[in-house]
Order: sequence, then structure tokens, then C-alpha cells
Amino acid sequence: MKFIKRSLSLFLSFCLVIATAPGSFAQTNESPVQAMPQTPEQLQQLVAPIALYPDALVAQVLAAATYPDQVVEADRWLQQHTDLKGDQLGQEVDKQPWDPSVKALTEFPSVLANMDKNLPWTSSLGDAYVNQQQDVMNAVQVMRDRAEKAGNLKDTSQQKVSTQGQTIVIEPADPQIVYVPQYDPWLVYGAPIGVWPGWYSYPGLYIGGPGIAFGLGFGIGFFGGFGWGWGHWGYDWHHHGILFNHNTYISHSRIFANRNNFNRAGGFHGNGFHGGPAAGGRGFAPSGHGFSSSHIQGGTHSGAFSGFNHGGMARGFSARGQSSFGGGFHGGGGSHGGGGGRR
Repeated sequence: MKFIKRSLSLFLSFCLVIATAPGSFAQTNESPVQAMPQTPEQLQQLVAPIALYPDALVAQVLAAATYPDQVVEADRWLQQHTDLKGDQLGQEVDKQPWDPSVKALTEFPSVLANMDKNLPWTSSLGDAYVNQQQDVMNAVQVMRDRAEKAGNLKDTSQQKVSTQGQTIVIEPADPQIVYVPQYDPWLVYGAPIGVWPGWYSYPGLYIGGPGIAFGLGFGIGFFGGFGWGWGHWGYDWHHHGILFNHNTYISHSRIFANRNNFNRAGGFHGNGFHGGPAAGGRGFAPSGHGFSSSHIQGGTHSGAFSGFNHGGMARGFSARGQSSFGGGFHGGGGSHGGGGGRR
């Protein structure tokens, strides 16, 4: 009996060593799994919260979504520097090592905060933009067409809506003041669509009912002198791409692997999402391995990134519908942007 117990003990110990060994034997030859592309319906649900934003703001959000770590850092940084206003704020933002798209979103703190609080959605949006850029652009246009047919997208004193061929363009009515539309992304497009799992409706950006409202306008003159400001962003709908400084925007983020260029023998080959000094190289693990929260500053909680796995495959994390902050933001939280003002 003692021999049996001793043998069983040794066997269990051996199993424990195998199970907990770094890079266990079962994983040594494991190849990355290539995720299936999202369907048009999934992408339409994904872009619903931003599809009715002005073109340049949609461009900034999509670009910044490829840097979810910087989105969190920038939002926390803004929360810690509420005393900075106007040109002084722009000067301090300009010193930060963030991507221009993330810096640009500091002009719209409620939009940036929404991306932070809905980090699983932000990460899925960034992943989709990296891997299905044209499909994402098409989804934005589909949703705009649906909102227009539902009578919820039209010219107002805050925005100008025009059609260029098959493309619906949204621009500020006053080029010096940008209004972020407030709407329920699951009702504004006519027939209701499914709510993104775990979605948190950030105060100041959403209203009850199917219409669109506008709160406070954001004056963009303060940041006009900086190279990342509003006037430097746009959309090339013809080529399904984002424009930055009149050129095609290229993300240097290393968070999301581009699965379109995956080669099982040689790994991932860059197509513009290749990492580099433009992103500052901060907060990143080696290419194709997500990112390390140990580099994030400004009070960022490492738990916010616990869902990102190898290759930046955040879709499984997003689909779980869980807040990356343990639901701590579901009880309130003030809005950076203005409220009400329903037309």
C-alpha cells in the first residue's frame, strides 16, 4: 500500500511539473490560429456606435483603435490633468509619445473615454480595421444609409450630410466647431440591431430612443497648430482608407497581427502594421505577442489588458461581453462632453 501511495504521489508530481512548466511540451509546436473574418452583419454591429460621427472623427477612432493601450493611457492621463485647458492642454498632449490619432482624440475626451470604458469593443474594432479595412469602411456606409432611410441622418445646424456617388459624407456645419452626435447605436438605424455584448453606454454620448441629439460643440482652434489636430485627418472613401496629412494613414501598432499576410512557415509579414518609432515603441511586447501592461503609465490598471492574447487576437476576449475593468464603470461616471440639447 505504501508503494502504491508513493508511486501515485510521484506520478501526480510529474503531471504537475508538466502542466506548469514554462512553454509546456504541448505548446512547443503550436501554430497560431487564424481567426475567421467577421461577417458584414458583425462589422455593422461593430461600427454602429461611430458610423454617424463626422468623417474625420471616424478616421481618428479607427486609427486609435489599433492602439488600445495608448487609448487607456491617454484617457487616464486626461483624468489626471483636468486643470489643463486650451492651448496649454495641446502643448502637453503634444509631448506625449502617443500615436497622432490618440493625441487627436484628446480634443474629444468623451469619445476617448468611451473607447477606454468599452475596451473589448475598441480592441475588436482595431483588429477588424487591421484585417478587414475595406469591409469596415463598407460597414460604415451601410449603417449611414440605414440611418438616412430611417430619417435620422440629415443636415442640421451642427452637421452637413452629403452624397458623393454611393458615398455618404458627414462633415461639421461649422469647420471650427465639431459636434459629436449623441444616439442609441442599437436603435438609430431603423430596425433594432443587437447590442454589443457588455456594452457600456457612456454618459453624454447616448440618448434613449431612435433619434440623434447634439450636446456641446468642441472648438478645434486650440489644437490647430499641432500636426495631429483635426485638420490633418480625413477619409479616402474611394480607396477605402484613412488620410493623415493628405497621405494614406499607416498604423505602426504591433498590438494586432495582420492575418491577411500570415505565413505558417515564416510568421506574419508586414503591410504597414509593422511597428516602429512612430508609435514610440512603448508598452509593446515583441511583434505578434500582444502588449505588456507593465509599460503603461498614468495610473493604468494592468487588469485592463488581461484579455489580449498572443497575436493580438482580442476577438475572443471581446465576445465574452465582459468589461475589462470588472464592471466598475457600470455604476456611473461623469461625462467629459456636454449633455442634452435635443433637437
